Amino acid sequence: MATSLVIVESPAKARTIKKFLGSKYTVKATMGHLIDLPRSQFGVDVENDYQPKYITIRGKGDILRELKKTAKKSDRVLLATDPDREGEAIAWHVAQALELDNAKCRVEFREITKQAVTNAIKNPRHISENLVAAQQGRRILDRIVGYKLSPLLWAKVKRGLSAGRVQSVAVRLICDREAEIESFVSEEYWSVVGLLQNSAGNQFEAKLVQRNHKKIKLRNEAEALQVKENIQGLPWVVAAVSRKDRKRHPAPPFTTSTLQQEAARKLNFTPRRTMSIAQQLYEGLDIGEQGSVGLITYMRTDAVRVANEALQEVRRLIEQNYGKPFVPAKPNYYKSKSQAQDAHEAIRPTDAWRTPDSVKPYLNRDQFRLYRLIWERFVASQMESAVIDSVSADIQVGDYTFRATGSSIKFPGFIQIYVEGSDEQEEQTAMLPELAENEKVTCKDLQLNQHFTQPPPRYTEAMLVKALEEKGVGRPSTFAPTIDTIQKRGYVVLQDKRFVPTELGKIVIDILKENFAELIDVDFTASMEQKLDEIEAGQAKWIEVIDEFYQEFIQLLEKANQELEKVEIKDEVSDQQCDKCGAYMVIKQGRFGKFLACPNYPECKNTKPILKSTGVPCSFCDDGEIVERRTKKGRLFYGCSNYPDCEFTSWYKPVKEKCPHCGHNLVLKARQSQPMCNNKACPGKSRHR
Repeated sequence: MATSLVIVESPAKARTIKKFLGSKYTVKATMGHLIDLPRSQFGVDVENDYQPKYITIRGKGDILRELKKTAKKSDRVLLATDPDREGEAIAWHVAQALELDNAKCRVEFREITKQAVTNAIKNPRHISENLVAAQQGRRILDRIVGYKLSPLLWAKVKRGLSAGRVQSVAVRLICDREAEIESFVSEEYWSVVGLLQNSAGNQFEAKLVQRNHKKIKLRNEAEALQVKENIQGLPWVVAAVSRKDRKRHPAPPFTTSTLQQEAARKLNFTPRRTMSIAQQLYEGLDIGEQGSVGLITYMRTDAVRVANEALQEVRRLIEQNYGKPFVPAKPNYYKSKSQAQDAHEAIRPTDAWRTPDSVKPYLNRDQFRLYRLIWERFVASQMESAVIDSVSADIQVGDYTFRATGSSIKFPGFIQIYVEGSDEQEEQTAMLPELAENEKVTCKDLQLNQHFTQPPPRYTEAMLVKALEEKGVGRPSTFAPTIDTIQKRGYVVLQDKRFVPTELGKIVIDILKENFAELIDVDFTASMEQKLDEIEAGQAKWIEVIDEFYQEFIQLLEKANQELEKVEIKDEVSDQQCDKCGAYMVIKQGRFGKFLACPNYPECKNTKPILKSTGVPCSFCDDGEIVERRTKKGRLFYGCSNYPDCEFTSWYKPVKEKCPHCGHNLVLKARQSQPMCNNKACPGKSRHR
């Protein structure tokens, strides 16, 4: 009986595929890459067309031997690694190791369903030399930068540092943003808001926007008071009312980048966590009687295209579950970015009828939340646009024009199930009462409000992913490891969920700017990504791309080694003595922020956290105060300074205001403006605002 060996990357994927293929197929997993450049040496022969020195990865020898043994017993070998550059490279390495001939042995599917897998098995293809070349080009570029530049940083700054093409640009973006914030000069301005009432007794707000039909800007309190004086006693008259319908269109289905952004905003997932859970959903999970099933399409993609069969399927689901008015006359089509491959699909459920609620009993909490996000985004992307009834009224008071705006949902469309998240706080608009032109309204109160212009915000993880994608730096599949690396190296830290560069990060970026300006230039890095895409498309040769980069880079490296002086990073001495040896402790920067360490390390390894007070007395003990602490994994929480005598802890920030029912500190929860009681033992039966 003829037998086939199918080789995939993970055991989970192997289990799911095996269920579809039957007894004539053996399915084995490589557990990721089997062959790579050596870690202990440079591994690239720059004198011989940059040929890589590949070796079997330590610990993977037994896997490779088992694959060779099984391959010899099989009539054919099919390589079903992931459908991207990395997967193609793994397939190529395996093909060489198993000495497969140039037969069509590569099978590719972007969703792990029975139909997709069996169709792929029936239609194998040759391994793509261009895809392999693009991956090899990226791997060698990154090896050149990492293994040639890192020793310079070790010698001139500090041992253990590293540099990378994409990670260095990511740190630069964070450092540049911090410089903008530090140099920002805040400007004062004032707003004037009238609390008005119409003849029917309905109240609404209107904001000052013009004087003599020209935009007005109030720079200080005196100018705001002058407005108040000028309109004192004048009638308020509705000058114009405009009403129009505005359409709000759904967002396209997820790409890798937009999934990482939205999961960060809505689920508080890091990019790495998002990709790990998405991998589980893609490779297959046991959902009861159906067994192991791939729930989503491949999660590494920058395309927004959707297969026609999936479009028709989701349109039927929308009509059945939400009604015909929610189904557009034609499917919604979205345009992918220029570098996206149209052969790829967006991230979507493999079966739209497999609703989140139907699979909830079989998924853990994180799997369910991410699947629901992907399902809702995909279904919403094929729904009718929402129609918003927008109303604007201009109220004239002498020379001044105040404007009131409001909106209501006329037809919900896609927002029936999904609204895209945002990094900026959206201004809420209320409904306006009925107003008519020339109608007189009454001013019940006039509010003069002081404001200050704000610096650009620090990057959240979602904002950084978005910036990297928009600037063409790296690829969505590299964003998660990049963000992990820059934190592990101590170049940046997360404070209140936003990136702040450390002193070390600033020093490294300054050195790179001075000596390797092009290397960390955003446009240059984006152009390198474009060249890698050209290699994949067969429009460029990887050796030529590498050589052009290397020849200039090596000259800059030699110059920096000769001219760059050693940078001394002095530790800041604190006023706290080490309770083990008596030396004054120094302030160090760690992965999760600053901490105190004994200067006599390694003889004395004493360390202490630096506790940041929030200025709130602890209500659980007599003399403690609330301080910020971090878990071993770096997550921020709040506790009492008297720990361990007082064991109060909270994930939410306590405030001075106390609960009238239990007397304990109220806390501020995410996305809530008013403090709440979070004491589970509180005698009040509900949470109190």
